[in-house]
Amino acid sequence: MFLFQLPDDVLYLVLSYLDLRSLCRLAQVCRTSLQFTGRDTVWRKRAKDFINSGLTRQGADLYPFIPLKDRVKISHNWSHGICRKDILLKWKINLLPWIQLDGDVLYLSQAADIGAYHLRGAEGGKLQSNRLTVFSGHQEDVCRFTLTDTHLVSAGGDGKIIIHDRKSDYSVEYYGHNQEVNCIACKGDLIISGSRDRTAKLWALTPNQLGKCLHTIHTYDRVWSVAISPSLCTFVTGTACCENFAPLRIWDTERCHLVSCLGSEFRRGAGVLDIVYESPFQLLTCGYDTFIRYWDLRVCSRKCVMEWEEPHDSALYCIKTDKNHMIASGSSYYGVVRLWDKRQTRCLQMFQLTSTTSSPVYSLCFNATHLYAALASALYSLDFRSSGPRRRR
Repeated sequence: MFLFQLPDDVLYLVLSYLDLRSLCRLAQVCRTSLQFTGRDTVWRKRAKDFINSGLTRQGADLYPFIPLKDRVKISHNWSHGICRKDILLKWKINLLPWIQLDGDVLYLSQAADIGAYHLRGAEGGKLQSNRLTVFSGHQEDVCRFTLTDTHLVSAGGDGKIIIHDRKSDYSVEYYGHNQEVNCIACKGDLIISGSRDRTAKLWALTPNQLGKCLHTIHTYDRVWSVAISPSLCTFVTGTACCENFAPLRIWDTERCHLVSCLGSEFRRGAGVLDIVYESPFQLLTCGYDTFIRYWDLRVCSRKCVMEWEEPHDSALYCIKTDKNHMIASGSSYYGVVRLWDKRQTRCLQMFQLTSTTSSPVYSLCFNATHLYAALASALYSLDFRSSGPRRRR
């Protein structure tokens, strides 16, 4: 074909004027057109406008091992709610599970233990029946845990914080708080913990100072969530909003002095249950007041720049972001997961994972092809690689 005798740069420019349907039709013309239109360079600019394509606002590529053409196709399924629901794991008693995803390994807390499960990608994200490893040591349920490249740090209802080495049986445990440790965050050499005892604490994660408390902050309210800025200079605490204190406060990590408060009007009981940083200046929050809020500290700390309300007036237990256009949220009733596009004011898609029992979505995470959600008695997955009929809302 004469078209493909043109220089590559000229071809990329020509193809940039084609819409998606025309580009896909061109790929069907011959083998040369199929190979050329499958290149990531052809799809990169288009993929930036799709949700969960793996291209972040900062320019990183989260899924470089998946061709961009395939990611755009899967993104179309995310946008239109085309997926297959599976129950990966069930248990007999109601728990408050937490999950984290690291590559093809999913970590799940069940009561006092945390299990690591291998995901069998070729079989639609199924879990291997045998756990790769189990992290234990708590006398009561694990409330939260977080991962680094080398450690798993867990916080429990027994007031303990346990630092597990992910590649060995070595662990360090200590009583971090007088009451249950509701939340934990870890980044760099720092650990931040928050507790029902109305304190947040800063801990060292360096080999010679494991378990050393660097600072204690009296928040005068129960701490439900914490997050550390990617810059490591500040961190945020989210509290229960049951006292006359702002539920969202930013502290500096060096001296733990209060830097600023986010927002100015929160109704009593509007506790903040989850906080996610997208950049050193941008973060998302959610909680009991049914709103997802998007904050940009370069603009203003007293008012969020965008907000989205859960349409059924349900509390929002957890959020995750693709660091570009998409937010996934977990609601407090009937296992409802919602997808949001930041460029729109209304919910993009809604998935009700269970209709027989009402359970919050305690935790969720996703990759390019699957979303995983932990409810009180089961772990669910949504597989967006499906090309079947559109799911009814």
